[in-house]
Amino acid sequence: MNSKSNLTLDSSRVATLERALAILSVFETSKTPVTLAQISQATGLYKSTILRLIASFEDHGYIQRSTDGLTYTVGPTAYRLGMTYKKSFELDKAVENTLEELVSKGTESASFHVIDRDHRMCVLRVDSNHPTLDRVAAGDRLPLDRGAAGKILRAFTGESTPEMQSVRDNGIAVSQGEVDPSCAAISVPVFGLSNELIGAISVSGPKERFTKESVESMSQLLFEASRKLSKLAVAERRVRTLPLRA
Repeated sequence: MNSKSNLTLDSSRVATLERALAILSVFETSKTPVTLAQISQATGLYKSTILRLIASFEDHGYIQRSTDGLTYTVGPTAYRLGMTYKKSFELDKAVENTLEELVSKGTESASFHVIDRDHRMCVLRVDSNHPTLDRVAAGDRLPLDRGAAGKILRAFTGESTPEMQSVRDNGIAVSQGEVDPSCAAISVPVFGLSNELIGAISVSGPKERFTKESVESMSQLLFEASRKLSKLAVAERRVRTLPLRA
């Protein structure tokens, strides 16, 4: 087989992989089972192509078909893969404990966000004790260009606008109705060794509960949480980089 044939084969394989990933991305944004028609509409792929690729996903447990055969959901392999990603996050338990501590002190729902390409992802979430909540959940991909956590992630990864400079100077971001018109949020950064950004802690909830007094109170609690987690992150990184002794 000549080099031209190899190149054509490689291009075909890449195209197939991109189609398969496009199918998976449909489930990433859907909260309910999806039909073949919905997948086709979202991806622009022919149904015959989708069925062929889904068959491989089903064989490996990434996608599963409903008992009536009409809809599809993510399968157990996708869940295990997600849990592997979660376990790879070094401060997982410390962050969860910190979020629980914030909520126990009366804050709104607390969450932790990281950059996910051109979005941000909520990787951990602890609901507040209030009867009404916002609609953020662990695993949600949210806009990077809106919301308090988005501002923190952009500001501390180098975006140079007057607004982002103000966020860096203050070390905190507040948003009102940017992602959901009825909700507000406050967010602060968490840093690791060499002062690199690890993620953003955020508290969010219905806008009417974000009074001047509550914002000031929650901001102080967030600053404390940020300092605590940043110290833990630095300590853990230092331990992990210590040379082994013979």
